[in-house]
Amino acid sequence: MGWLQRIFGGQQAATAETGGSPEAPTAAEAIPPERVGLNGEYDQSGLAKRVAQAFDQDATLDDIETLWVAQTSGTVVLKGKVPSDDLLQKCVSIASGVSGATSVDTSQVSIG
Repeated sequence: MGWLQRIFGGQQAATAETGGSPEAPTAAEAIPPERVGLNGEYDQSGLAKRVAQAFDQDATLDDIETLWVAQTSGTVVLKGKVPSDDLLQKCVSIASGVSGATSVDTSQVSIG
């Protein structure tokens, strides 16, 4: 199981892949970068899902089952525990490179 599947589950990931949300903005409104879903649709958790997907796409980063991805506006929030500081820095580097991410909060992550 990968990051996206573990954190957001099959139903939410499938919903994001197949269509928008009932809260989606009209065509005249722009979607904020942190709310863009996996396929360009409006998604309240779009940034967090795209970060999880980026983690899945990095062959050197295995799914760390004790680390979770969330978001607060444009801030990617990492929560949980990682085995080493090197892995945490790798996650921060990947997350900060995702479009719409303005910062990465690791204050809720412990190492060990």
